[in-house]
Amino acid sequence: MDQALVSLLAAAVAFVGLHFALSHPLRPSLVSRLGEGGFRLVYSLVALASFVWMVQAFRAVGPGGASLWNGMGELPWLLASLLTLVASVLLAGSFRANPALPDPRARAHAAKGPHGVFHVTRHPMMWSFAIWALSHILLSPAARQFVLAGAIALLALLGAYMQDRKKESLMGEAWAEWESQTAYWPRLTRLHRAGGLAWAGGIAIWLAASYAHIHANAIPAGIWPWL
Repeated sequence: MDQALVSLLAAAVAFVGLHFALSHPLRPSLVSRLGEGGFRLVYSLVALASFVWMVQAFRAVGPGGASLWNGMGELPWLLASLLTLVASVLLAGSFRANPALPDPRARAHAAKGPHGVFHVTRHPMMWSFAIWALSHILLSPAARQFVLAGAIALLALLGAYMQDRKKESLMGEAWAEWESQTAYWPRLTRLHRAGGLAWAGGIAIWLAASYAHIHANAIPAGIWPWL
């Protein structure tokens, strides 16, 4: 196996493994020693460092892999653009009154019932990352893309499942009631209920991220290939 790809695999394992280790088995002891604020700082630094390592290793591998969509013209780009727009809307709406976030008002947020993007899924942030990963794998089914995007999707979706278990123990009936009113799997037919703020924020994120994609990767994305 190519050495650069081995390095990428190692970075992906570290990225996923460190996230889960810090979020679950190591969290209690670190919080007791560092406090909640100190733990969040360490968690953020480790997450950033492992992500940067993974991205650098990804770029070192270089492009490769034929398109799955030969002969289909611009349709794959259109599909990927729509998927990333959906991901952006879910991400934008995930910051508003989200019971899954570390917030002392989590129980109150859950008690209000589903609103905005939570009509779609109770894990909008996690699913935004997973949908982003899927769009990139569909367009570029190279080994390096499967590793990087696959690591992000695995962390997001398995992390969402484990978050349910963790919140059940922390919030009890409040989270159980929230679970009964929401869905783990996204119900995309309910995107129209995401709300104006989520759509406005999502479109802004989508436009900015796809424009930045040109400068970061020299590949137009979103609406920019057609402008």
